[in-house]
Amino acid sequence: MGQVLGIDFGTSNSAVGVSVNGRPHLIEMEPGQQTLPTAVFFDFEDQQVIYGTAAQQALIHGDEGRYMRALKSLLGTGLMRESRMLLGKRTDFIEIVGMFLAELKSRAEEATGQVFDRALSGRPVLFHSGDERRNAQALIDLKACYASAGFSDVRFLPEPEAAALAAREALSPGDLGLVVDIGGGTSDFTLFRQKGLKEIEILRSNGLRLGGTDFDKEISLSHVMPHLGRGTPIRHEFGDQTHIAPNKIFADLATWQKIPFLYAADTRRAAQDLVRNAVEVRRLQRLVTVLEDELGHDLAFAVEAGKMTANDPSALAPPQINLDFLEKDTRLPLPAAMMAATLAEGAERIGQAAAETVTQAGLSRDDVTTLVFVGGSSLMSVVGDAIGRQFPTAKIHRTSALTGVVDGLALAAEQAFR
Repeated sequence: MGQVLGIDFGTSNSAVGVSVNGRPHLIEMEPGQQTLPTAVFFDFEDQQVIYGTAAQQALIHGDEGRYMRALKSLLGTGLMRESRMLLGKRTDFIEIVGMFLAELKSRAEEATGQVFDRALSGRPVLFHSGDERRNAQALIDLKACYASAGFSDVRFLPEPEAAALAAREALSPGDLGLVVDIGGGTSDFTLFRQKGLKEIEILRSNGLRLGGTDFDKEISLSHVMPHLGRGTPIRHEFGDQTHIAPNKIFADLATWQKIPFLYAADTRRAAQDLVRNAVEVRRLQRLVTVLEDELGHDLAFAVEAGKMTANDPSALAPPQINLDFLEKDTRLPLPAAMMAATLAEGAERIGQAAAETVTQAGLSRDDVTTLVFVGGSSLMSVVGDAIGRQFPTAKIHRTSALTGVVDGLALAAEQAFR
């Protein structure tokens, strides 16, 4: 029987690992990198599928094809089983996610010389907040993806519980820790007690469908989409009255996982109709350009880059969203204070969900001795500030943002099948 692979299949990045002599060993996914961007590119010219950084580079270079990211966010939705023509065959997202997971498996096997036929996979506490039907369907979908990838069996461990396992040595016996795992698509929390040097007790886990890609969406809707006509008046076909441009097309364009669905004839026709009746024609013409030239992901990357610069106090350049690819010398300012104001509501929701985790366990927020931050979006200062306001007496422990979860999955992988 093959070995067990710990897999952190993330919205933005993924990683895999195994346990070696009781310590997590992360397997290199790209030269010098322990993580792989969760990105897929269907190259129409060379008729091949490209993954990770190479997929991102193909998009940036303007190669002909279809780029996909944030696939994890589709789990539990009807889109997972919608098929489309890609490289000459009808393919649904179960198979596409399976292809990505199979790539993780293949790279791990090539790097280690071992065969991995079973997986311990991380999973959000809640794939979908407050929707048990979608939560159950998301797990069914993810199991189907692992089967499509060639794994004979898969078990699941909530991602913040894996991070708690990996962080146990940072706490002293009796300490009460709260994992704050803010990923690309969800925010997850696990309250645990350190019982000994290696033993922990999970007291409560909680989750919220809100993460880094939602922050990207909010920034895009507030600061980029008005540049493309969001919120502008559209004349009625007859008469002098106007209405506001429909928001859905802008909301979808600001959502990573929905961007590939916009490059269809009906969406492009709808945008042309908006231009024909627009009061501010130039703005809507930019929308048409984005759809016709398939620049949706370029917009999303520009927003993400602007977000990261605005969050970095040591950045030399002023925070801005660079839209030169759409229109020469177009840069939208995004100072840190402006971004914090834009994201304040979402950050407060995350802070409140963290506090609710402790309340659900029948404990006080002041009982928490240590906050364990993991996940790429936990590095956002607006999130850290919101969490800090809820737990002013707790000390902060930061693990590696992108590998805190996979460390725990690697440690737990073998035991998961015993």
